[in-house]
Amino acid sequence: MAKSTTSITSKGDGNVADFLEKIRGLPPVAKEGGERGKLIFAMDATMSRQPSWDRALAIQAEMFAETARIGGLDVQLVYFRGFNECRASKWVSNPTALAKLMTTVDCRGGNTQIGRALSHVKKELRSTKVNAVIYVGDAMEENIDALCQAAGEIGLQGTPIFAFQEGNDGNAARAFQEMAKLSRGAYFKLDESSAHMLRDLLSAVAVYAAGGRAALENHAKAKGGNSTLLLRQLK
Repeated sequence: MAKSTTSITSKGDGNVADFLEKIRGLPPVAKEGGERGKLIFAMDATMSRQPSWDRALAIQAEMFAETARIGGLDVQLVYFRGFNECRASKWVSNPTALAKLMTTVDCRGGNTQIGRALSHVKKELRSTKVNAVIYVGDAMEENIDALCQAAGEIGLQGTPIFAFQEGNDGNAARAFQEMAKLSRGAYFKLDESSAHMLRDLLSAVAVYAAGGRAALENHAKAKGGNSTLLLRQLK
C-alpha cells in the first residue's frame, strides 16, 4: 500500500508514484444521463500565504483550464480568511469563470478555518456526489481531532481529500497527513521547485474527476508527462 504522505519536488519520480498510487482509487464519473463530475477546491487565504498567492492562483487557474476542453466538471471554490470569514462559490461549469473569480480573492489576516471548510463539504455531500476535494494551505490552528473526524466522515462518502501544504508548519503537516489518510486521499508538501509538477498533478485529478479513464487517456496523449504516469497506474 502506498504511503499517504508525499513531498513533491521536481526531481521526485518516486514521490510522483506515491501520488499516482493514491489517486488510483478515485472513482471515475458515470457519464450516463449527463451526470457531471464535481470537485471542491478549498483554499487558505489568510495572510501567511500572501508571498505565494499569485503563483498559486496561476497554477490553479491552469488546472481549471485543462478541464474546459473535456467539459463535464463542476467546480466549487471555498476559501477562508480574516475574522470568521469562510465563503463558498456556486457550482461553476465554466472553468474560465471560476479562474476569474479566484483572482478577486485576496489574503487577509486571521486564523485558519479548515473545520468550517470541511463542514461545508459535508453539507454538500448530503445533496450531491463530490468526486474529490483539493485543499491548499500552509498552517493549522484548530483541534486536530475535530478535523480528523470530519475528514473521516467525508472519506466514508467516497470523497478523497488531496491536501497540499506550503511551508514547514509541523501542526499543519500532521493534520493534513491525517485528513488525507482518513479520507483515502493523499498529502503533499510543496517547495519552490514544485510548481510545474503541481500544475500537472492537479490537472490530472480534475480531468479524471470530470471524465474518468477515457478523459485521462486523451489528456495523457496531449500532455504526456505526469498524466501518462497516472494512466499507467490505473491499469
